[in-house]
Amino acid sequence: MSKYSKVLLRFSALFAVIGAFLGSHMAGSGSYQFKTVHAHILVVGWLTLFAWAVYYKVFTPAKTVIATLHVWSAIIGAAGLTIGMWLYYLKPFNLNETVDTVFFIVGGSILLLSFIFFFILTFMKTEEKQ
Repeated sequence: MSKYSKVLLRFSALFAVIGAFLGSHMAGSGSYQFKTVHAHILVVGWLTLFAWAVYYKVFTPAKTVIATLHVWSAIIGAAGLTIGMWLYYLKPFNLNETVDTVFFIVGGSILLLSFIFFFILTFMKTEEKQ
């Protein structure tokens, strides 16, 4: 399960860089149009993925299928939610509003699934590392 920890850690670091860049951009420009996206990138992308990386470093879930579903739904959902928010709130490409909304909702729904998978994992048999 160390591979899950490493994957989540790397993606959390990527989200941290993007979130810090957006914060720096907002401070420099004096515009806070990215505040919602910035906050979610840092909370869902950086902090949540980092916390889950620590979980996989400490515990080894017995069911790898649920763990695999959890890890990839977390990464895809965090990216999907935050990109969907960016498309929905800032409208950078003037896409159809339905496309923006669907991207936002699907990303958020996949992220919600990752939280459900994690909840299930906490009740499953694990091996604590010494």
